[in-house]
Amino acid sequence: MCTRYWMDASPDLREIVEEMYRSPLVKRWEKDGSGFVTEGEVRPADIVPVLAPDRSGKPAVYPMKWGFTGRSLLLNARVETAAEKPTFRTAWRRNRCIVPAAWYFEWEHITGSDGRKRTGEKYRIRPKNAGLTWLCGLYRIEEGRPVFVVLTREPGEGIRFIHDRMPLILPKERTGEWLRPESRPEDLLAGALTDMAWEKDAGTDEKWSEVGSGKAITE
Repeated sequence: MCTRYWMDASPDLREIVEEMYRSPLVKRWEKDGSGFVTEGEVRPADIVPVLAPDRSGKPAVYPMKWGFTGRSLLLNARVETAAEKPTFRTAWRRNRCIVPAAWYFEWEHITGSDGRKRTGEKYRIRPKNAGLTWLCGLYRIEEGRPVFVVLTREPGEGIRFIHDRMPLILPKERTGEWLRPESRPEDLLAGALTDMAWEKDAGTDEKWSEVGSGKAITE
């Protein structure tokens, strides 16, 4: 499941960041002493730029916190069950969002000869021949501030060796449809991107099991 992604300083992402800072919600977060992550590795509970419809239904950029508050911090929702789960079903119909990223990270899950699973290498993953990675998500309002989760699905064949889940990713030209409240999200799933480019991440030897996996879960 997706619990890390990367923001870089590309012109497209800089434009999105600049639009986020024009949102009135920035001051609301700042009153809490919260900062924003607009470059580098994004982690659970970070506040980041996210695309969602404004009051007229047009795409806009807002600062949102990653994770629905519950017994544990919910970072992901399964696309197969989001329409039915009480936690997500209202957002599935009305509150969909897009999380822009350069790429996302995943740790390889390895099953040993004894049947036990362990965490392996960390990988950078993004759609082939795409400028940005458009992660599909859901959002809701908690205490007057927006929070989001990233939707996950079965992985494409080329990255199945890494993990048995991947984020739901749409091509840029379909993101506007995803955001429109009147759209049927089920109709867009067939257009999701699954042909991914990947490489091992040499920047850290951090293991997923060591960075709060018990508090970052998928429902």
